[in-house]
Amino acid sequence: MSAPAVDCRGISVRFMSERRTVTALEDVSFSVEPGGFTSLLGPSGCGKSTLLRVVADLIAPSEGHISVLGTSPAEARRGRSLGFVFQDAALLPWRTVEDNVRLMLPPARRGTDLGPLFAELDLAEARTRFPQELSLGMERRVALARALAVEPDLLVLDEPLVSLDDMTAARLRRLIAAAAAVRGVTVLMVTHNVREALEMADRLILLAPRPTRVIGEERLDRPRGDRPAVWIDSIRADLARRYPGTISED
Repeated sequence: MSAPAVDCRGISVRFMSERRTVTALEDVSFSVEPGGFTSLLGPSGCGKSTLLRVVADLIAPSEGHISVLGTSPAEARRGRSLGFVFQDAALLPWRTVEDNVRLMLPPARRGTDLGPLFAELDLAEARTRFPQELSLGMERRVALARALAVEPDLLVLDEPLVSLDDMTAARLRRLIAAAAAVRGVTVLMVTHNVREALEMADRLILLAPRPTRVIGEERLDRPRGDRPAVWIDSIRADLARRYPGTISED
């Protein structure tokens, strides 16, 4: 059996806030299978994004151990084995779309032909534009291109579709799914949208309200692309009954 792409054991994160200690994560343990699409689901403010930042070596855990792609998060990040898409596209406004993506490449690969990647994400006509000339949906596609350009083994997505209209979100869902399938990349995604997770993921990690801990795992065996709305609604209602503090009924 292959080693987990991500393996979290007893992860806790505590912050100092207004002279008191705030516990964001408490004894979180889970693993992510290589090649799979795993979604972290939990109520707003529970610490999902904090957990992703631990995986990406942007926050150090207060306690516990984590391995990413068989090594430490720091080594995985230095080796460009991990691509991260933030809620905010965080593009440099004084650089073009192409320059924003190319900056993520290691020096030895700065001359890589990005044409195929831009074509794949329908960004070919936007290469010379600046971020302020882009729609929100295009900004998110540029952020995805930036994460994929490094040819990661693990793609980490923090609410990649938040604030998008339904049509734009549906388009980006298809692009993410296709890009992951073509590359065989492992995906770990945070979303507050349960239906989104049920459409895209093959495994759910259910998280409790803060301080976050894992309260359940669910495997979605029905193939992606064959999940009609009635099936998604049925699974969502079942999850809401079993995890009332994590999944709302509406």
